[in-house]
Amino acid sequence: MAKTILIVDDSASMRQLVAITLRAAGYDLIEACDGVDALAKIRGRKVHLIISDVNMPNMDGITFVTEVKKIPEFKFVPVIMLTTEVQESKKQAGQAAGAKAWVVKPFQPAQMLGAVSKLIMP
Repeated sequence: MAKTILIVDDSASMRQLVAITLRAAGYDLIEACDGVDALAKIRGRKVHLIISDVNMPNMDGITFVTEVKKIPEFKFVPVIMLTTEVQESKKQAGQAAGAKAWVVKPFQPAQMLGAVSKLIMP
């Protein structure tokens, strides 16, 4: 059975780029344009991994990760932050919220797949 990955990014082209990379590797995807949209779309769904941008309207990525980790069935779902942010303070905030990996845009598809395969449960 294919694993499901949630992609949260306000850039449709970035979501599409990530989706192409992950679909080619056999993953099922849920796409959301910000944290509010993501929380609405995952209710009652099984998600194996979350990839989230940091800077988004309505609810930023770090707030989203903090909120999603409060939901019991998502408490242990690994999160990759995919962002242009490189400041250590942002990385620490992401880690504190529950992010397991930090991938800087633009990303290499092989780098993304490597991070995904390390974090997603078999």
